[in-house]
Parts: sequence; C-alpha cells; structure tokens
Amino acid sequence: MLSDDVVIRVDDLGKCYQIYDKPVDRLKQSIRPRLKKLLGRHQKQYFSEFWALKDVSFEVRKGGTVGIIGRNGSGKSTLLQIICGTLNPTIGSVTTQGRIAALLELGAGFNPEFTGRENVYMNASVLGLSNEEIDARFEDIIAFADIGDFIEQPVKTYSSGMYVRLAFAVVAHVDAEILVIDEALTVGDAVFTQKCMRFLRKFKESGTLIFVSHDMASVLNLCEKAIWLHSGELIQSGESSKIVQDYLQYTLQELYGQDVSLDSIDPAKSSSDVQTSESSLALSSGADIMSKDEMEATFHVKDNLSFSDGWKSGVGEILSVAIEKVDSDARCVYRGGEKVCVVITARAHQDIDQPILGFIVRDRLGQDLFGENTLSYSQDRDFLAPEGSTFSAEFVFRMPMLPNGKFAVVASLASGDLNANVQHHWLHDALIIDVFSSKVRWGLVGVNVESVKLKVR
Repeated sequence: MLSDDVVIRVDDLGKCYQIYDKPVDRLKQSIRPRLKKLLGRHQKQYFSEFWALKDVSFEVRKGGTVGIIGRNGSGKSTLLQIICGTLNPTIGSVTTQGRIAALLELGAGFNPEFTGRENVYMNASVLGLSNEEIDARFEDIIAFADIGDFIEQPVKTYSSGMYVRLAFAVVAHVDAEILVIDEALTVGDAVFTQKCMRFLRKFKESGTLIFVSHDMASVLNLCEKAIWLHSGELIQSGESSKIVQDYLQYTLQELYGQDVSLDSIDPAKSSSDVQTSESSLALSSGADIMSKDEMEATFHVKDNLSFSDGWKSGVGEILSVAIEKVDSDARCVYRGGEKVCVVITARAHQDIDQPILGFIVRDRLGQDLFGENTLSYSQDRDFLAPEGSTFSAEFVFRMPMLPNGKFAVVASLASGDLNANVQHHWLHDALIIDVFSSKVRWGLVGVNVESVKLKVR
C-alpha cells in the first residue's frame, strides 16, 4: 500500500533478459532442462543473462517531477515500461497509484493499419476513457495534433513527427494523474515542441511527471528531481541541478578517456570563508546603499569561488572570476543595462596550446541564459600559455535586465578548437548574482528598452 503522498514506489527492481547465441539454443532451453529435471540430472543453461536493471529503488511523491537521465542502454526505457505495466520485472516490484498515461517509443500503442481517428479511440480507451468521453474530447485532440486530413489516413503513412503529434495529443487529453514521457519530443518540430512544453509546465501544477531525455536543459527546466541510471544501476538521485552537473562531468570523462583525468572539486569551507560569505550576503540586501530609483534594476555580485564545485584535470586552474564596472563608479551595486567587464584569470600548470576561457550565466534552474568564450576570437591565431604562466580574458558587454532572484556564473578553462577541446577546469558557481528589481521582467532575460510608444489612429 502507498501513502497518500506517494504515487510510485520502486522496490529492488530488476529485469533480466536471456541472450541466446543461436536460435536452436532457444529450443534446447525450452525442452532439455525440463527433461533433465525429470531424470534428476544437472540442468544446463543455453543462454547468458543480461540485466537491464539491477536493484533499483526509489519513490515519486504526488505532484513531483522526476527526470531520468543516462546513456543509451542504461535501462531508462526498460524502467518506464515496467512502471507503465507493459513489461514485467524479473525481481522486485513497482507500485503505482493513479491513472498513468505514457508516451514511450515512437508508435507505441498504435496499429499502423488503422486510421488516425481509429487509433485515437483505441489508444484513449486503453488509457481508461469511455467512448462517450473520447467523443467529447475528440475535436480537442485533433486540434492539438494539428495533422489536418491525415487523421483519416492509416498511420503507416505518417511521418515520425505526425506519429508523435497524435500520440501526445491523446495522452494530453485523458486526464492522467501520472504522465510518463520517454524522449518522444526530439522528433517534433519547434512549434509543436513548444506547445508540448507549455502543456507539460501546466500539467506539473496538478500532476506527476516522469521525464526521460538526453537534453539536460529540458530536464533542468521541467524536473525538480533527477535519477541517473548507468548499466541498469541507480547511480545517483536527488536535486536535478546536482545530478545533471555530476552526469555532465561523467560524460566528459568518458569522452576524454585516459588522455585526461577530471577530478571532482570539493569546495573548501573554512571558517574565514563562511564569515566572508555571510558578510557579503548581508551587504546584498542593499537597503543602505541604493536609492528607490536604483532598486528598479540593480544587482549585487558575490565571489563564490571558495564554495564552487566542478572538476579539473590538473593542466591548469582558474584563479579568479570577477565582474567589474567599465566606468569609474566603484560601488559594489550594479545597474542592469550598464557596461560591465567579466574578468577570468587562470594559471597554466603545464603548457596549454590554444587556451579557452569562458563563462555562462545560469538561472536558479540551471538554464543557460547567456555567455561567451575566447574561442572565436583566438582560433585564427597561435596562442600558448607556458607552464607556470598566468593569463586572463576580459569580456566587455552590457548586462541584461535580469528578473528578481539569484543567478550563477559558470567559469571554464579549456584548450583546443571548436571540433576538439578539453575542459581542464570547470566551476559551477564561481559568482552569485543577486538581482533586486521593482519592475516586472518578461522572459528569462529582459532587455534595456530605450522607448515605448502607444499610438491610436
């Protein structure tokens, strides 16, 4: 039994597949072990075992949004199929509470010989709707799918995008309490993908979402929690931002192989660092150093280098990251829209050919808002940072008008070119930007509007 706030419980889940070298071995396995068992002889197996999932356990609470990430073959789709009930586990159990609507592999649940209309009725009835309920929602479904007269054609004539349009339209209109999406939005066009994302954000307000994707930005955007699977095993689970960061480091290490070793950074939190951090946070309230007019668009920058985590290869390291004013105003409070300079200073522990310094500004969900690096400005010129040297990069620009909240500046040191580069030092939260504004900012990043005119003719 599940408690009222838990809708999915996975306990010690395992799924094993029998792998046969030859077709005849499958026939032998179905006959010979039974005969030998009757004769009391040793039973030989004619297959090898492949565990797609091993000892996976977790809970999903009502209203939660969970992203499942991992490389191809890590067991993500197998896990979702077991949760949805289309696949039985070998060991362990899955308990669910509430109606589940799933969008799994392309075309799942559709009969290619049936028309789109017939598949809507068949698929929606499988998901628990009566014919009367489907009749009442059919026009909304075809309007959401927006495939025109193809609704009367066999789905075997559909493109992959049309498949997804119709399948998503069905699951969006069955009043599901749990929605499971498995990498289905990657084949849709930009307009339909935006429509789906709007629906998913609205669905999060009342339902439970399980989302599988290789797009880490989508996972950060939609999911509060994340689960990382690798070779069928649960590696980590927790806050999506932390899991995505660790997964990014792992994938880069896999890409670099034995050539580069990325070591995780454990932020040093000495008492002096903590005291400095607390004083900076107290200053960031800004009540005593800014006027009411300045409160319309101001931000405060806090050095967070001592608390920043990430990874490094040992080839070089970032020494400091700072945002400076281009004008002579030395106050620590900045205005949105003013010209600033991001300065990144690094040291080479080995000779670094074609070093690349860069930064990215992210919001609280880990979404990339804007950034820049030196690659496009230095790739046509030979540049060498000798061992023991210190080098820096300066980026001058006008700061966008950011909404209220905290923003993190990611800093990186790499080497190489556009097609082949290695990240030698990566710091997730090198700077923290606290934004205070009495104005509403539309979108993730606002712009400094010079004039607005409203005319009636």
